[in-house]
Amino acid sequence: MQWTLEQLKAFVEAADNGSFSAAARKLGKAQSRISTAIANLEIDLGFELFDRSAKLPVLTEAGQEMLIDAKAILQQCQRMNARAMAVTEGDPVAFTVAIDEAVPMQTFEMLFEMLADAFPDLKLTILNGSQDDIATWVKDERADIGFIFRVKSMKETLDWYDITTINQVLIAANDHPLAKIKHPREDDLVKYRQLAIVDSLGVSRELPISPRYWYVDSYFYISNMVMRGVGWAFVPQHIAQMEWVEGSVKVLSTNELSSPPLLTLSAIKRKARGWDKVMQWIDSKLNTLFPEQ
Repeated sequence: MQWTLEQLKAFVEAADNGSFSAAARKLGKAQSRISTAIANLEIDLGFELFDRSAKLPVLTEAGQEMLIDAKAILQQCQRMNARAMAVTEGDPVAFTVAIDEAVPMQTFEMLFEMLADAFPDLKLTILNGSQDDIATWVKDERADIGFIFRVKSMKETLDWYDITTINQVLIAANDHPLAKIKHPREDDLVKYRQLAIVDSLGVSRELPISPRYWYVDSYFYISNMVMRGVGWAFVPQHIAQMEWVEGSVKVLSTNELSSPPLLTLSAIKRKARGWDKVMQWIDSKLNTLFPEQ
């Protein structure tokens, strides 16, 4: 068989984007080149990848199986290119880090302080945003690495590794009815509005306990509304301990509840992006700043 990477790219993009014309636009090629590449791939393989009887091509059963293999091959090629780039590239001149607004910022400030000493000539950019902002910035090469609370699978072009887990606590306003209960149970929580986290697209959601709930895409907004008595919430422990939050909310006992869900802090990067010296340095320091729990 003489199939090529160009044929595999055309096949994968056509499958993911729903048509040969969409794949052509994505790859910046003529539609005829995409159609020819896929047809030649089918000839090499000996079977059809798409059913072309309808207006838009639909993957055959064999095509669905081959799509998995084709993506795996292309991802492995990306990793090989990334390793080669890491060997040939020297110290980067500029580096961009994207951070979820709710991460333990004090720890990351320590990281950046050490980074300034280790790479004094590095031009660093720090971006703040939501989980989906960060994933998009990394995917679109606006950021070299991102740090998020990962609550769902990442885009196929991204790699991630988990750094640590973050404890959550149950909070309510000081004058909220729940604040008067020494050990609230789920039967108590369901009587009042819950403020639950959701990503900015409304796709990845915390599973609420209460049938009365609002979804909010920021732990800071959630904390502000808890302080105003709008509802109760689970938030990262370090946010509940912030000076502007701590005096206005009460951390409630969870002894009578299932353990509050742990948050997983993860680093994400493009699969095609090499591990240069800055990336490797950050990785090694994170293991020190966030010891395994």
